[in-house]
Amino acid sequence: MADEHKNFIDGQWQAARSGKVFENRNPANRNDLIGLFPASGADDVEAAVGAARKGFDRWRLVPAPKRGELLYRVGELLRQHKEDLARVETREMGKILKETRGDVQEGIDCAFLNAGEGRRLFGETTPAELPNKFAMSVRVPIGVCALITPWNFPLAIPTWKLFPALICGNTVVLKPAEDTPHTAQKFIEILNEAGVPPGVVNLVHGRGEEVGAALVRHAGVQLVSFTGSAAVGREIASVCGQNLKRVSLEMGGKNAQIVMEDADLDLAVEGALWGAFGTTGQRCTATSRLIVHRDVAQKVTDALVARAQKIKIGDGLDESSDMGPLINQQAREKVLRYIDIGRQEGARLLIGGGVHEAGACAQGYFFQPTIFDRVKPSMRIAREEIFGPVLSILEIQSLEEAIQVLNNTPYGLSSSIYTSDVGRAFRAMRDIEAGITYINGPTIGAEVHLPFGGVKDTGNGHREAGTTVYDIFTEWKSIYVDYSGKLQKAQIDNN
Repeated sequence: MADEHKNFIDGQWQAARSGKVFENRNPANRNDLIGLFPASGADDVEAAVGAARKGFDRWRLVPAPKRGELLYRVGELLRQHKEDLARVETREMGKILKETRGDVQEGIDCAFLNAGEGRRLFGETTPAELPNKFAMSVRVPIGVCALITPWNFPLAIPTWKLFPALICGNTVVLKPAEDTPHTAQKFIEILNEAGVPPGVVNLVHGRGEEVGAALVRHAGVQLVSFTGSAAVGREIASVCGQNLKRVSLEMGGKNAQIVMEDADLDLAVEGALWGAFGTTGQRCTATSRLIVHRDVAQKVTDALVARAQKIKIGDGLDESSDMGPLINQQAREKVLRYIDIGRQEGARLLIGGGVHEAGACAQGYFFQPTIFDRVKPSMRIAREEIFGPVLSILEIQSLEEAIQVLNNTPYGLSSSIYTSDVGRAFRAMRDIEAGITYINGPTIGAEVHLPFGGVKDTGNGHREAGTTVYDIFTEWKSIYVDYSGKLQKAQIDNN
C-alpha cells in the first residue's frame, strides 16, 4: 500500500478538503509508486492563504537577524540530510545522484547566504536637503507570497524563492510541481523541524490549473513568484497585471555555446556534452545550440558524436549512470515531435533521435542523446525550447555571425563562448543578449550569490539569487525625520 501524504497548512499536516489524491511515480521505473499526494483545490488554497496572512502579522515583527538564525538551522539540517534528500529527488525526477547532490548543495548555500543577509538587508541613508532633517530608505516585507516551482530542480528552486521571502519578513504558500511533490514535502519537514512558526510556510500540492491558478488569483496573495514555461508565465503576468499584483517570472531558455577556431576544443566538447545532456537536457540553462566556426566544425562534431555514444543511460540511483530519464511520457512525446520537426526542416540526425528501452530502462521514460548538424538559424529546433537531450550544431564564419545567430531566439538566459582571444571574449560579453554569459564554460546556471535570470521571453526583468532577489521580496519605504521643531516644506522652502 502506497504512503499517503498531506498538505502543510498553519503548522499542521492536512489532507485535501476534497479527499482526492494523485499518484507520484518514478520516471525511471513506472512500476515504482512513490506515494499518493493531495489533489488540492481552491478550498485548500483559501486555508493556506489565510494561515499565511495570520502568520505574516507575527513573522514580519521578528527581527531579521533572528529570522536569519532560523535559516542557519535550516541550512544545517539540509546538510545533515543531503544524501537522503538527493535520493528522494533522484527517485521522483530522475536525474543522476551527482546532480541531485548538487541540487541540495545549492539549497544549503542559499540558506546560509540568506541567513547572513538577516544582518544586512541594507537600505540607504542620504543627506536631506533641509537643515535639521534626516532621510533614509529601508526595505519592508510585502506580505503573502505564492511560490510556484518546477520539477527539474525540486529543492534548489524552492530555496531560491522561499529563503529570500522569509528573511525579508514575508510568509509563503509553496505550490510544487505535480511531478516532484515528495522532495517538497521533505523540504517542509526540515523547515518545520528547524522551528518555522505556524502559518509562515505552507505547502499545497495539486495541479497548476487548480492550485496554481487559485493562488495567482487570490486577493490575499500579494506576490507571485513563478518558474516554468513562457506560455504559463504570460497567463500569470496577465492576471497579476489586472490586479496590480507583484509578479516575478523565470521562464524558458534556448541557450547557445559558441566555439571559435582558436578555442581549446577538448574543453569545448566537454562543456557542450555537460551543457546539452546534463539533467537529460531538462534545464532552462541547457545547451541546446552549438554554434561552431566552420574551420573546426567537423572536428568538434566528430568528437561530440564519439563522446555522446559513450553516455551510459540508466536509473539515476545507479552511481554508474551518466544520464537519467525524461520526467514523464508527455515530455518524451514532445522530444519525439521535435526530432520529426528537425528532420522535416532538413537538419541531419547524427546520433540518437529515439527512445531508449534497453534492459531495465524499458519501464522508464529514457531517451537517447541526440545531435543534429546542418541546422539553420531559422529552423524551429534552433529557436524553440525542446527541454530534452537534443543538441543542434550550427556553423558560422565569424564572431559577429556567431553572436547574431546566438541572439536569434526569443529567449535570453544563459550563453557561452569558447575562445583564447580576450578581445573576442569581451565583445561577446558586451553583445550577447542574455542574463548569463560564460567564457570558456558551458551554459549552466549562476552561483547563488550572483543574480540569476534572463532577458526577452526568459523573464520579466527580475533576478533571483544574489542580493537582487530582495528587490522582488521587499518594498522600499522612504523615511524622513524632521527635528527642526518647525514646519519645513521641502522644495517650497528650499529656493
